[in-house]
Formats: sequence, C-alpha cells, structure tokens
Amino acid sequence: MKRLAFLIVSGIALLMVGVPAWAHHGFAAEFDADKPLKMKGTVVKWDLINPHSWLEIAVKDDDGKVANWRFEGPPPNTLFRLGVTKDSLPPGTEVMVEGYAAKDGSNRASGKNVTFADGRKLILGVAGGAEGRPDK
Repeated sequence: MKRLAFLIVSGIALLMVGVPAWAHHGFAAEFDADKPLKMKGTVVKWDLINPHSWLEIAVKDDDGKVANWRFEGPPPNTLFRLGVTKDSLPPGTEVMVEGYAAKDGSNRASGKNVTFADGRKLILGVAGGAEGRPDK
C-alpha cells in the first residue's frame, strides 16, 4: 500500500513539473512575423516583470484618437545585461517602437527596437532569432 501511494505521489509530482513549460509560448504562437509595424507614441508604462517585460505606449492616429499599445519584450535579466533598466523608458518619453503585430488583432505586439527622439535605440528583440523571434 505504501509503495502504491509513493508511486501515485511521484507521478503527480512529475506531471506538475511540466505544467510551467506548457504555459510558456513561442513567438509564432502569438505574433505574426509577416506583420511588422512601427508606431510612434508616448511611454505610458514600462514593466520589467517575469517572464517578459512590457512597454505600453499611447499612440495617436491621424484623427487625434489615442489608443494604448503593449509591446512584449524579453525577460528583465536579458535587458539588464544589455544595460536597460526600469529608468530607461520613463513615462511621457516620446518613442518609435518597431515590432510584430499580434495574431489576434489586439493592440499588442512583440517589440523589436525602441528609438528615442534623439536617435538612441534600445533593443527589445533578441538578436539571432532567439525565443523564436524572426531575424528581420
């Protein structure tokens, strides 16, 4: 009886180890490499949270209507190694963001580059197509 209980508990434990892997996604699951976009806007929020960072910008269209867009970036540790910090994108900063549109048509995208008004750039996409990001 003890052996059966041990096997059941061990089996459940092994199944639970794989659960986090199911939750993670690749680029192609959510974003479309054939739909690159460039958006100019003002930083609303910059979240350096795991498993991915998020940049939210307010984008004004030709009619003056404002829509917020969220750009997914790499994990904070990756950005820290590139010299990017929580202070790199303060709210109110005007930026141009390049990325790839979400497949579901929402105001989300996978971020690639952020360019400041003075020409400085931050790289959000991981070079070399890591994590399934296209190398375009």
